[in-house]
Amino acid sequence: MLNAEQIAQFHQDGYVVVPDFKSASEIAALRERAGAIVDAFDPAESVSIFTTKEQERKIDHYFLNSANNISCFFEEEAFDSEGQLRQPKALSINKIGHAMHDLDPVFSAFSRGQALATVAQQLGLQQPEIWQSMYIFKQPGIGGEVRWHQDATYFETDPVSVTTFWFALEDATLENGCLWAEPGGHRSPMRERFVREGDQVRVEKLSDLPWPDDSTAVPLEVKAGSLVCFHGLLPHYSAPNRSPVSRHAYTLHVTDGKTQYSAGNWIQRGPDFPVRGFV
Repeated sequence: MLNAEQIAQFHQDGYVVVPDFKSASEIAALRERAGAIVDAFDPAESVSIFTTKEQERKIDHYFLNSANNISCFFEEEAFDSEGQLRQPKALSINKIGHAMHDLDPVFSAFSRGQALATVAQQLGLQQPEIWQSMYIFKQPGIGGEVRWHQDATYFETDPVSVTTFWFALEDATLENGCLWAEPGGHRSPMRERFVREGDQVRVEKLSDLPWPDDSTAVPLEVKAGSLVCFHGLLPHYSAPNRSPVSRHAYTLHVTDGKTQYSAGNWIQRGPDFPVRGFV
């Protein structure tokens, strides 16, 4: 699925963009299913808000229980000062996470297949294991910023193996909050470690190396259907979406079963719910 030039770019830059990886019909099926999940979600169950800021203080039981469930999270700016939604529920959800790839047939079909297995193998994953799935809405007007981070922070393995598979379900542009990344930044050290002990989490600082800025980062503007694969140590972020159009995307976080998965990672699986790969 990847040619030699694309594989070389992944190793050089820490990411690669694969255009037209998913068809319009596959995207439509996933978007329809995501909409049905949101429609069925009762906000009274939880008003959990997804944020990448002050994570130790703002992580709640709903978030922790979402590790092996299908849960909805609101945008930070979804509520007014009185705690009421500013706009309809369907325009207020930040994301759905984090086990749709194993619990929902439509998401499972989108998340698996020989094409993805081949890409994973080409990127060096000997025994791919999908730990997390997220459907990200990046809502128009209120789509929240996702601060600079490395995905290895949340999926530590020895050696580092986590690889992100990011699918554009709509065109991702500068206007609606596309990804930004630092080419070659995957050769920098892991800056933080997100550690879970029971129902407590903490963020351990590992390096004082500053995060990238506009002088070294580049925007990853991609068309719907594109697949972006990036290394777990690649620094990346996305800006808020103040535009009138959404930026739907779907992501999978995949490690290599040949490496040692940390017992401190926030998502764990037991024998009753084993982690699986692409086929």
